Amino acid sequence: MNKLFSKAIVNTPSKSMVNGLTSANLGIPDYNLALIQHQNYIDALTECGVEVIVLKADENYPDSTFVEDTALLTSKCAVITNPGAVSRKKEIVEMEKCVSRFYSDIEYIKVPGTLEGGDVMMVGNHFYIGISGRTNETGAEQLIAILNKYSMTGSKVFLKNVLHLKTGVAYLENNTIAITGEFIHELQFQNYKHIIIPTDESYAANCIWVNDKVLIPKGFPKSLALIKNAGYEVIEVDVSEFQKLDGGLSCLSLRF
Repeated sequence: MNKLFSKAIVNTPSKSMVNGLTSANLGIPDYNLALIQHQNYIDALTECGVEVIVLKADENYPDSTFVEDTALLTSKCAVITNPGAVSRKKEIVEMEKCVSRFYSDIEYIKVPGTLEGGDVMMVGNHFYIGISGRTNETGAEQLIAILNKYSMTGSKVFLKNVLHLKTGVAYLENNTIAITGEFIHELQFQNYKHIIIPTDESYAANCIWVNDKVLIPKGFPKSLALIKNAGYEVIEVDVSEFQKLDGGLSCLSLRF
């Protein structure tokens, strides 16, 4: 097994998730089903050989189960973000406490910079940073300066239609990306092998590579076949209740 990740942090969904931010128009999440799906997600991560750290639900923050947005965990340092959504800014407090258990070098995105982890895609020591409604150029430039301090690099990708960068592109190691929509013709991604996710299954572009396995949302058969045919072992995970909140597989954990 090519084991890049040994741990993952997740946050149990809160009952208040029914009030989470969304533009999906898919209805209100079923909290009890979300709990079951979240446990299945944890089980899938465990199957990939990672130790899963589970944080308690926080009713004050409906979107707090989407831990990816609160931090960036690299091989050399941790970066505590400054989420662009006002209602999510204080989620970083508990995340900083958790991350400090594993990292001595912790950096911060500071006002007026905003940055959410869903806009950051790691490819080795380079990080693509989406400029979105949640991540601004000041935040991206702060992150690039932090990365440079630790001998890593970053570059900006300007988003047009999607919420986060990783809504539409996922790095699956082996110089391969799952990609859809506006990113297919993005110049910065042209040197990678593309697994083009069909438009009618665009949600499946938010998949994650974890130690030689790829987690993909359940219910997208064309995308499943494409990723399998590219040589990956695939685990399907039903995250329908999180999709209702514009969330996906990458959003639900911080892998490091």
